[in-house]
Amino acid sequence: MNSAFRKGIRHGLPIALGYLSVSFAFGMKAVGDGLTVMQAVLISMTNLTSAGQIAALPLMTGGAALTEMALTQLTINLRYALMSLSLSRKLDHTMGTLQRMIFSFANTDEIFAVASSQPGKVGKHYLYGLMLTPWFGWSLGTLLGAAAGTLLPAFVRTALGIAIYGMFLAIILPPARKHSSVRAVVAMAVALSLCFRYIPGLNRVSSGFAIIICAVSAAAAGAALFPLKDGESE
Repeated sequence: MNSAFRKGIRHGLPIALGYLSVSFAFGMKAVGDGLTVMQAVLISMTNLTSAGQIAALPLMTGGAALTEMALTQLTINLRYALMSLSLSRKLDHTMGTLQRMIFSFANTDEIFAVASSQPGKVGKHYLYGLMLTPWFGWSLGTLLGAAAGTLLPAFVRTALGIAIYGMFLAIILPPARKHSSVRAVVAMAVALSLCFRYIPGLNRVSSGFAIIICAVSAAAAGAALFPLKDGESE
């Protein structure tokens, strides 16, 4: 086995362990929302985006249009395109068009961070190993969670289902504690979401388009109110 591939597998193992718990919660939620175990596992095997998959569940089970699903996923996962552009500067000559397309499937936040932190250039063998372990952990966790969702009592499923929301809080809270601008953008997104939930007329908007409007509006307001000065880091 190629040494760079083995190194990628080792570096991906901590990511896989983290994904295991999150995807376990996703698998339970997917089965609880009406999907079969096989459907939940296939979603995770063909996607690798926790927020995107969670947002897609009510759209799929609610019979949303494909256009709405596509726009929702584009809005939520647009950051991956930006991360790919940044990472492209570290890719060596072994990363041709086909190899880049394969790796783009698994270029998540955590995999991007690990790959970007490597000294020098990175090649296909290392990146394939780095993406393989987290993909396996994500798929396995979904399988275990979906299977458990069909066996565990309802009160246990409800308690474990809170884990998926804890993951999103863990993403938001650290930067929100350090930056008032992040707190303001989060507050705007929450306020807009509540409007689409409770205000008559607005609550008729489907969940997918509500997510798009809230995310784009809050991000645009944040960019306008809290612009970064030239040379200023995030």
